[in-house]
Amino acid sequence: MNAFTRLPDLALRTYGGSVVAANDESFAEREALIRPGPAEFRPHTFGAKGQVYDGWETRRRREAGHDWAIVRLGMPGVVRGVVVDTAWFRGNYPPYASVEACAAGGHPAPEELDGWVEIVPKSPLGGDATHEFAVTDPRRFTHVRLNIFPDGGVARLRVHGRVVPDPAFLHGLTVDLAALENGGFVTACSDEFYSSPNNVLAPGLARNQAEGWETARRRDGGNDWLVVALAGPGRIAVAEIDTANLKFNAPGWASLTGIDAGRVPQPDDGQAPSPDDDAWFPLLPKTRLQPDTRHRFRLDDDRRVTHVRLDIFPDGGLARLRLPGTLIA
Repeated sequence: MNAFTRLPDLALRTYGGSVVAANDESFAEREALIRPGPAEFRPHTFGAKGQVYDGWETRRRREAGHDWAIVRLGMPGVVRGVVVDTAWFRGNYPPYASVEACAAGGHPAPEELDGWVEIVPKSPLGGDATHEFAVTDPRRFTHVRLNIFPDGGVARLRVHGRVVPDPAFLHGLTVDLAALENGGFVTACSDEFYSSPNNVLAPGLARNQAEGWETARRRDGGNDWLVVALAGPGRIAVAEIDTANLKFNAPGWASLTGIDAGRVPQPDDGQAPSPDDDAWFPLLPKTRLQPDTRHRFRLDDDRRVTHVRLDIFPDGGLARLRLPGTLIA
């Protein structure tokens, strides 16, 4: 597994992504490309168009050309890698694929997009397989276009990268400094046995336990924790710790500490303040939590913060962590 797959999937439907156009979806709908979770398959399940697939599938081409689908990223940013998954497509997968990207302001219609650049060259694909392609282009993109040659089916398209929000919607406003969509990300974590810690920073509400962060059961007397790099240096006004859907495995208590590390790292450069650094200061003391509950706490702390450490005691899961505040220089 490439390191880039640990970064957020910028195209994910639950992160606001959308498959805004495709030239063909005769056998299976384009929207499946960005669904959360792996593709499912039930053999010998036939509809009016043949075997039902959890993916995007086009008709057999009898003319020159190739098929394509355009995805608007739910969280625009710098793409570090792309995954093209042909799960369950064995006799009907495309033998080749490429990926292009572009950046557009506002809310353009698909036909208004231009300036496409190739970020993954035309590359061979296999059937029922996961294909990972690293991307080195440093530019910020808002849309990607998957090209398949000449036709066939793709189960999932993942576009992993670093979120780069529009600064016009951050500075001077009260925003969630921890949110993935604003550029926050988890730099370190004690345990991610059941699910990714970045889930707690995802947009929207968690629909189930799998859409939050959950650790294994601790047997050593310690506690679990994660460190969040904020969207930028800021002052935090409120902390929201949400245990929604976690009825029997929520933490008993939680605390928050902050640090001004000077520089906020990029999510894939491996730089983060040590969780044991003496410069950490308290934001929220160890506080009791309730299961399946959204907890909100005023912090009233004017200190500059670049990272926040969340400790849960002793273990368990969280649905979301929100840290509304304002960015400062």
